[in-house]
Amino acid sequence: MNHQLDQLIADTFNRRAFLRKTSLGLGTLALGSLLPETLRSASLSDDRPHRAPKAKRVVYLFQSGGPSQLEMFDYKPMLAKMHGQDLPASVRKGQRLTSMSAQQSALPLVRSPYAFRQHGKSGAWVSELLPYTSRITDDLCFVKSMYTEQINHDPALTFFQTGNQLAGRPSIGSWVSYGLGSINQNLPAFIVLVSNNAPQDQPLYARLWGNGFLPSRHQGVQFRSGNDPVLYLNNPTGYAGNDRRAMLDALKQLNQVQADRFGDPEIVNRIAQYEMAYRMQTSVPDVTDLSKEPDWVFDLYGPDARKPGTYAANCLMARRLIERDVRFVQLYHQGWDQHGNLPKGLAKQCKATDQASAALVIDLKQRGLLDDTIVVWGGEFGRTNYSQGKLTKDNYGRDHHPRCFTMWMTGGGVKSGITYGETDEFGYNIAHNPVHVHDFQATLLHLLGIDHEKLTYEFQGRRFRLTDVEGKLVKGILA
Repeated sequence: MNHQLDQLIADTFNRRAFLRKTSLGLGTLALGSLLPETLRSASLSDDRPHRAPKAKRVVYLFQSGGPSQLEMFDYKPMLAKMHGQDLPASVRKGQRLTSMSAQQSALPLVRSPYAFRQHGKSGAWVSELLPYTSRITDDLCFVKSMYTEQINHDPALTFFQTGNQLAGRPSIGSWVSYGLGSINQNLPAFIVLVSNNAPQDQPLYARLWGNGFLPSRHQGVQFRSGNDPVLYLNNPTGYAGNDRRAMLDALKQLNQVQADRFGDPEIVNRIAQYEMAYRMQTSVPDVTDLSKEPDWVFDLYGPDARKPGTYAANCLMARRLIERDVRFVQLYHQGWDQHGNLPKGLAKQCKATDQASAALVIDLKQRGLLDDTIVVWGGEFGRTNYSQGKLTKDNYGRDHHPRCFTMWMTGGGVKSGITYGETDEFGYNIAHNPVHVHDFQATLLHLLGIDHEKLTYEFQGRRFRLTDVEGKLVKGILA
């Protein structure tokens, strides 16, 4: 029987495919069989164990579209003083604009119509748009000096998630999965949740949570709302669990023969993914069943938490996944791209996300999970201090601004109750402590116990890493 299987598989490969596949992966496959399961997905770099981690899990609340820091976090009285006046050339310094702003004859400065107050012992400035976030400022680290080179959505999104503006690189969650492996063998190490109650103004692509050139087991798995949280996971009608087990056993035998003959490590990943899918038939219904959550939890996250797939429900789901030791949970919420009608659009976005974001931090903290879980909130860039298009008494918009914007972090190893970095009085340039995207990525990996310069993967003759050839640790935000 084995001889027949061997011959059948061999007949499916021509000479070119055989030579290509047998030249790769034999050493990796052999080594993988010797390593314990928790280390098999880790980097095979000789320098691999790096440092003791401060955190072991991440929830990344990605606000897609470019949230306006000037209406929420970065209080600038100068904009109120100079409202309607043109952006001074001495402030702009000839920096490039998007094609939308470049067409304007003037760049009128715009004050925020929302009241700002200092909150907590930290005295952090937060606007009235975020009443729930205002209550947890002493748990947060606001980074007001983020910057990137990318000025348009797709390359900026891709850069934040993969470390490069061009598609094809592994996502940050995939790098973490590759570097640290899984701590729950019944759920993927990297899970993605996308809000269904957000404006679909800018597209999201599955490649943003893809594994790129890393082994396929490290790709993000999207959980959806509805009867099938993971597509094609449930058995077809009339198909029993023992039928699935028998099918997988036979398929594993076929794949193992193929792996033994051709030495392709991706075959081993395929076997592992089939087995994970089988275990997920039990684990996914358990984790996605919110019926046992008490009323006070739904009240904490807000009324939308009872509606599957909303941002609030996804924040609650993120807590449940973190409880089960999922390594990296990524939420995406679109709709922050307010080129026009900003006051109305931004207020709606804040209402949909503010309570649940704060609730997640509170919930993790009260369960003792925040000590070793990092929570990140932010988008791909910020917004300009001038109005895009016509400025009227009650309406305006803001263009993309990569030069400075705000994110916040909290949790394992992050210093709480501080504001790091500062922008100039116009909110246009960074005045102190700039933090590049690669610096943020390097720091996040550091908190997880990974040296960003040592987490590498060789592909097409070059060693790649998330931070490419850049990135430095932001020591000022470390506890």
